[in-house]
Amino acid sequence: MKINSDLHTHTLYSHGKSTIEENVLSALSLGLKKIAITEHGLGHITYGVKKEDWVKMRQEVDQLKIKYPQIKILLGVEANITGMKGTLDVTPDQEKNLDIINCGYHYGVRVDSIHDFFSFYLLNLLAKLIPAFKNKAREVNTRALLLAMDRYKINMITHPGAKVPIDIDKIARKAAEKKVLLEINAHHKHLNEEDLLKAMKYEVRFSINSDAHHASHIGRLEEGIKIAEEAGLSYERIENGEDD
Repeated sequence: MKINSDLHTHTLYSHGKSTIEENVLSALSLGLKKIAITEHGLGHITYGVKKEDWVKMRQEVDQLKIKYPQIKILLGVEANITGMKGTLDVTPDQEKNLDIINCGYHYGVRVDSIHDFFSFYLLNLLAKLIPAFKNKAREVNTRALLLAMDRYKINMITHPGAKVPIDIDKIARKAAEKKVLLEINAHHKHLNEEDLLKAMKYEVRFSINSDAHHASHIGRLEEGIKIAEEAGLSYERIENGEDD
């Protein structure tokens, strides 16, 4: 199995260590056909990219597309779920200027309300410490992600199940309906093999990505490929996969 694109990478604009151009050059050196720059949404307290920087990133990506026509360069966001109603930290203006919208759960995110803080954010923190809260957290997280897929044109759900518990059956069924990719994240190793086997029961497609935070990490996909192969996932079901 060969992966021809990396659709989840970060740069200096958030908590990455390399520039956009350095990420592109790394992808080119590996012979990749496509790379996506997918920074954290505005709502992340530590890593969220400022509104004015999204404009700069759009301009930079557009310039690099002219400079390196041999590779497709996409500007995207790794948006954060900010509330129980499936809201994301992506503004309408941003949506117009983005090529793709990825969505994932992260801690350290500004939530929509006090109610969301206690019933959503705090619940997930408690679920990490006290097993009795895990089922309720899974229910709340799953419902929010299902609503997000209805509210936004999401391209991919990043590292599903890595940060918070979810019902992968319900997520995969909805993702298949909405044509949303589920990520096999080589860094976080999620989807893991157990959840991938559950998701494969539905007509959903997948993507294997590096979640690179340094140019040298672009294309580090071995762990993701291993998960896919051990689960028996064929390259035809992987958006950025091809037969080697």
